Amino acid sequence: LAAHYALGQDKRFNYLFLAFSGEELGLLGSAYFVRHPVIPLDSVVAMLNMDMIGRLQDSSMQLGVHGTGTAMEWPALVEAAAGPLRIKSSESGSGSSDHHSFYLNNVPVLHFFTGTHQEYHKPEDDEHLINYPGMAQVLTCMVRLVDSLPAHGRLQFRKTSSADASASPRFKVTLGIMPDYFYEGEGIKVDGVTENKPAAKAGVLKGDILLQLGDFPLGDMQAYMKALSYQSKGQTSNLQCVIMLK
Repeated sequence: LAAHYALGQDKRFNYLFLAFSGEELGLLGSAYFVRHPVIPLDSVVAMLNMDMIGRLQDSSMQLGVHGTGTAMEWPALVEAAAGPLRIKSSESGSGSSDHHSFYLNNVPVLHFFTGTHQEYHKPEDDEHLINYPGMAQVLTCMVRLVDSLPAHGRLQFRKTSSADASASPRFKVTLGIMPDYFYEGEGIKVDGVTENKPAAKAGVLKGDILLQLGDFPLGDMQAYMKALSYQSKGQTSNLQCVIMLK
């Protein structure tokens, strides 16, 4: 992507390619950058965040694009740029990745994401598992998106829903599952289970669908995070789920 824009064919913009450290420790790198920017933040048209774009599933061609509510123009532009990709969008500009720091400073953002996987945060998440043609398709989508930005190069920033205030609740416990972020049915579909965590000890398996945790129905990811934030260490809660046969 950097090589493409280094050709200098698009005279409307300058481009900064940034690699932030400290994301897992609380967005430390991106938060520092927006506090000490090398250019005025009010000159930034948009921040496009590539966090985990290397595992596109050829069978589904699903690409998560988060932050489509942070500019009035995003929904139409993202849809037009999709090409063969199936876009699953969400409006919120908040999230646990580096675009969040820019959103809090009134910069339109998009976070591109091809989904979690069984090797997430494990040593076996190695180079041979990257879908390079799929990653190229994601970058081609991004090029189409940038090429279609308004001629004047400005987007109309907007704050997303009040759900942002609770988009990153503070957890005291973990259930020990990896959700399937592209699941479109009711509940939370389990895409992975961590050994020796509560879900594994309760017999939850990959493919199961969680419907309720304690008193909280798990209609979507936001509801799941809210339900988890109300749990305390040592607390016992009922977990309702649909067990899926292989």
